[in-house]
Amino acid sequence: MRKQLVLTASGRDCVGIVEKMTELLLQFDGNVESSRMMRLGGDFAMLMAITAPEEKIEELRGALSEFHYAAFDVQTRLSEVSEPDETAATPCAIAVLGADHMGIIHKISSYLSEQGLNLETVTTEVVAAPMSGSPLFTMSAVVKVPPQLEVDDLREALSFIGDEMGVDTKVFAHVDEE
Repeated sequence: MRKQLVLTASGRDCVGIVEKMTELLLQFDGNVESSRMMRLGGDFAMLMAITAPEEKIEELRGALSEFHYAAFDVQTRLSEVSEPDETAATPCAIAVLGADHMGIIHKISSYLSEQGLNLETVTTEVVAAPMSGSPLFTMSAVVKVPPQLEVDDLREALSFIGDEMGVDTKVFAHVDEE
């Protein structure tokens, strides 16, 4: 039987860090089931769902702990393999765009939390606006809207919040690429 492990790792970016991490996982018959990895400033961050044989999982965690001291801050957590969500929820994408300022993520996530919506994915970035070069905030997220909440109501509420915050918000159907 295979066990699932959630791994978070971050540290100074360097060539070959993904190769080194995945080589270590292979030594314990570890498989990356899903992951998100990216450079953030001068650091590199990894978030992985890994499976490994039950009899090797603790040994793998120990090796990852030692990897922690070599190059990266690594944390692991035993997790349950999740079953696909079969609810009647409607997957929706949320896009936010506007001049960067503090509190945008908090305001949007607070509203979603109040509505009982769980964020499935979130990506944010600040880039230079094409014409002015001023900081432009972008956010994309995916939520699953339960049947008791109308998507149009979500769209209207986020539009109102966007107006308050001086950003544009869009809510539209999300098609899972996997």
